[in-house]
Amino acid sequence: MAQILNGNLVRDQIKGECLPRVTRVMEKAGRAPGLAVVLVGDNAASAVYVRNKTKTAEELGVHHETITPDASLSTHELLAIVAELNAREDIDGILIQLPLPSHIDAQKALLAVSPEKDVDGFHPCNVGLLSTGRPGLRPCTPSGVIEILKRYEIPIAGRNAVVVGRSDIVGKPMALLLLQENATVTICHSRTRDLAVVCRGAEILVAAIGRAAMITEEFIAPGAVVIDVGMNTVRTRAEAERIFDPARLADFDKRGSLLVGDVHPGAMARLSSAYTPVPGGVGPLTIAMLMRNTIEAAERRVGIC
Repeated sequence: MAQILNGNLVRDQIKGECLPRVTRVMEKAGRAPGLAVVLVGDNAASAVYVRNKTKTAEELGVHHETITPDASLSTHELLAIVAELNAREDIDGILIQLPLPSHIDAQKALLAVSPEKDVDGFHPCNVGLLSTGRPGLRPCTPSGVIEILKRYEIPIAGRNAVVVGRSDIVGKPMALLLLQENATVTICHSRTRDLAVVCRGAEILVAAIGRAAMITEEFIAPGAVVIDVGMNTVRTRAEAERIFDPARLADFDKRGSLLVGDVHPGAMARLSSAYTPVPGGVGPLTIAMLMRNTIEAAERRVGIC
């Protein structure tokens, strides 16, 4: 029977490890680590994500601020907000919540964040540090995947790992982190030929392609470890019937929608040796790693490490 890799348990472990680090920052600097989140406009999903981040910050004693300019904000005005946050001594981490309104140059805004305050790990300076194996702030979701694997004592070194997805946020940094752990890594994407065949060669399969239950049983080698990074909402009965068993279909009929990852949940449970469920797998780790990045940024700025 496949082992379920519980992201909630790993999240709680990481949060527990963060608490004494927050105390050390306060003792050294006379203040808590500080996180500023810039939430432009009124995107409902983004607002939920930000509330979850600020709730976790409160639990850990991390100072947090949410800046909520109107959706009509210009790129120039957003850059001015970022510049002010870069200059503040009490702010160690800056997060620009994506997506931004279409008229804002998101790339320019992300580049404006000071690399030492880039707790998302998106700035080219931090990407360069990652690619060369130097210390730096790492993207939160891929870092969370490595934490799950390590804390469940799943070997990485020498194993064949396949990452499905090549985004700058998950796919590419995921591949680099696996390489640092001495895995042999293949990156796949929408143009990969014989994708299912390539995926079946994986001992560790990471799905981060953003398509509901796209990875089905023909993609999964028996005994593989499957990490499902996807988070998709199923809203039609026909799609729900393709993906869910009768018990989950009853949940769908009651709620009108359900979350599913990029991997078919039934195939994943039947074929893998261990897997991350959706929800409750990789998702909870993203905010935990954001908090750890914020604390790490504060430690460096106040001279603890």
